[in-house]
Amino acid sequence: MTTKLTGSCMCGRVTFEVEGPLGPPDACHCVQCRKQSGHYFASANVPRSALAISGQESLTWYASSQRARRGFCSECGSSLFWDPLAGDKTAVAMGALDAPTGTHLEMHIFVAEQGDYYEIADGLPQREH
Repeated sequence: MTTKLTGSCMCGRVTFEVEGPLGPPDACHCVQCRKQSGHYFASANVPRSALAISGQESLTWYASSQRARRGFCSECGSSLFWDPLAGDKTAVAMGALDAPTGTHLEMHIFVAEQGDYYEIADGLPQREH
């Protein structure tokens, strides 16, 4: 049986489908993810070949570093994707997926850059970077 998940931005102008299982989700606490999302950014990697995006005219890509770009809806501002320039996977925002996702966070990453206004107390593994 093939898994198909759907998702969208808040206004619905950008929609997407993921064909197949999600990679294990993580929560990124780096400064860029916190600034982009307003908190930490939970996402799961999927093969680019398994991701179909509709509404490209409302999808804006921001080159946030020399190694990645971030995709968001130009209409409502929803954070949707983190896309490394190298490799064949794109990280999909967990909050943009329609429920149920059938998965749970696996770990926290870039905790060395965590905000000082919250604690990570869920018992999941934590990586400094």
